[in-house]
Order: sequence, then C-alpha cells, then structure tokens
Amino acid sequence: MNQPLAGYAPAPVTARMENHGNHMLKVAMQTGNDLLARVGSMVAYEGFVQYEPNPPAVRQIAKDWMTGEGAPLMKCSGDGLLYLADYGANVVVINLNGDGISVNATNLLAFDAHLTWGVERVKGLAKFAGQGLWNTKISGQGWVALTSRGKPIVVDCGGGDDETYVDPDALVAWSPNLKVKGKRSFKAQSLIGRGSGEAYQMAFSGQGIVVVQPSEDSTDRLRVRG
Repeated sequence: MNQPLAGYAPAPVTARMENHGNHMLKVAMQTGNDLLARVGSMVAYEGFVQYEPNPPAVRQIAKDWMTGEGAPLMKCSGDGLLYLADYGANVVVINLNGDGISVNATNLLAFDAHLTWGVERVKGLAKFAGQGLWNTKISGQGWVALTSRGKPIVVDCGGGDDETYVDPDALVAWSPNLKVKGKRSFKAQSLIGRGSGEAYQMAFSGQGIVVVQPSEDSTDRLRVRG
C-alpha cells in the first residue's frame, strides 16, 4: 500500500460494531445476524452483503409512525465487512448488554435486527410541542450505532434530585428509564430552542444518561407533525 495512505487502512476486526475514525462505522456481518441501517448510509462493503429496503418487520412497526417520525431503514444481511456513514457525522457505538436506549430518529444509524424496538411517544411534552414527541426505543442484547453532529457529550444524570436540562434540538438519545418533562423558558428564548417557535427545555431526572450533540440545527431536531 502507498505509505501515506497506510494509516487509513481498516484495523483488524475486534467487535460486531466499531468505529473507523470518528465518522464511519464498521460492522462485521455474519449470516443469521442481520442489521437494520438507515437507508443510504452504506459507503462500502467487502464480501457478500445484501440489502432489502423497508423490509416487512419495519413496515409492521411503521404503522405506528402516525407522525411520520421514523427513519427509513433497510435490512442488511450476509458475510463480510460493512461500512456506514451519515454525511460525515460523528458515529457513536453502544453495546446495550441488556439495557435500553431511546433515540432521536434522525440520529439513528444502525442496530442489530434481533433487538426489540419500536416507536414511542415521549410523555409529558404535549403542552410544549403540540402532539408530543416520538423517539425510537431499542433494548436487548446487541449493538446500536448513533450519529452526532460534532463530538457529543454523555451526561450522567446521577440518580439524584437535580435535573439535567437539554435543548431538544441538541438531544441525541437518553436512557428510557429517565423521567422526562418540559420546561418553558421565555427568558432564554433567544438562546435555546431555536426554530421551535416557543423556547422550552427537556428536563431529565433519575438514574441514566443523556447524549447531547453540539449542533442545534433545526434539521436535526426531534420532528413533530400535528
């Protein structure tokens, strides 16, 4: 290999999912261990990998997407190495190990097809966001890959009485066992909640984590359709 390019070669496979740099996901594909990934995220693959857009399992769950909130998904199957990316966004890899996570659909890149997943309404926000917000909840033993517009921060809520406040435009994911409520913030309207019309924050409390991205672009925010 040309010496200046040698440093970009893939490292040996050590896990089902892992980062190749900050902006690309490498997935070790095996027959019988399918993957659900965002449509259009494949940038390269080695071996024999097949793709099925909008498979039956996704169509069945999509019936609950009354707001159009879900991300378009494809099923990937076969043997080899699969590389995924989302327009240069940072990639965050998580091994759930029996836990769960609630993910903003616009930040969901890929997850093991055998995991339990579905779309759920975020309670306690209807009066702030019209019809409330919808996220994708994923749980079980397996891997999930998220994207972040810039290097994210993972906030440990700590389980105490203090609440963690997040601009909904910057929210990526959170532990589904956390309590969530909205807080209107008129004084900070010029600083937070850009594009939401009326500024509000999401308050999290309990034992768990919140993943926050540095971008507050309105195209990355949780979408609401009334």
